[in-house]
Amino acid sequence: QAQLVESGGGLVQPGGSLRLSCAASGIAFSLYAMGWYRQAPGKQRELVATFNSGGVTNYANSVKGRFTISRDNAKNTVSLQMNSLKPEDTAVYYCNAKLWAATYWGQGTQVTVSS
Repeated sequence: QAQLVESGGGLVQPGGSLRLSCAASGIAFSLYAMGWYRQAPGKQRELVATFNSGGVTNYANSVKGRFTISRDNAKNTVSLQMNSLKPEDTAVYYCNAKLWAATYWGQGTQVTVSS
């Protein structure tokens, strides 16, 4: 069955960097659009960045220029490099895989930006 496993979250000071990774199994990874979403306490889950099967990336305005999404189809992984982190980036970050009606989520990894 499909499984997405995130890693790389943690506590970082404002202005710092973190790299999140998501390892996928049980899916034809190269066919899927992969993405990162986040959910802060009391807020709805929101899109952070996506990387579709055709190589097109998309970012939320709030992270443009600071975050970079990448994927490795040979390793079935998708990563999110987060630079210049701000306290408002604090959230649980979720990996997502989507192909037509099929959508899968990871368990989430906590990112906390605080001094």
